[in-house]
Amino acid sequence: MKLHKKDKVMVTSGRDKGRTGTISVVLPKTNQVVIEGINTVKRHTKPSQSNPKGGIIELTKPISAAKVMVLDPNSGKPARVGYKFSKDGNKERVFKVSSFKNTKKAAAKKPTTPKGDKK
Repeated sequence: MKLHKKDKVMVTSGRDKGRTGTISVVLPKTNQVVIEGINTVKRHTKPSQSNPKGGIIELTKPISAAKVMVLDPNSGKPARVGYKFSKDGNKERVFKVSSFKNTKKAAAKKPTTPKGDKK
């Protein structure tokens, strides 16, 4: 999944089309994200021990990751994201609109041993 927590994103389809917000939770198993202030629903609750009055609560529900696009830090436009490895081994996140590079450390690679060499 190419979306990360604290990314600024724009919703591209659905009821909240055109609205922007930051990602607060990423759910990679279901390919969904939770965006602050987007896809809010009202939940009617009965009185309980934890909520003695009950009432109407506003919740932020997950939205499909396919319905959002990351905003490019340079231009502020929605952009597709790709990855490249630099010569020094860092993994770079490349925004396709402006070719802006956002670097991250690559995971350490395991040393490989020849197939015939067993210890």
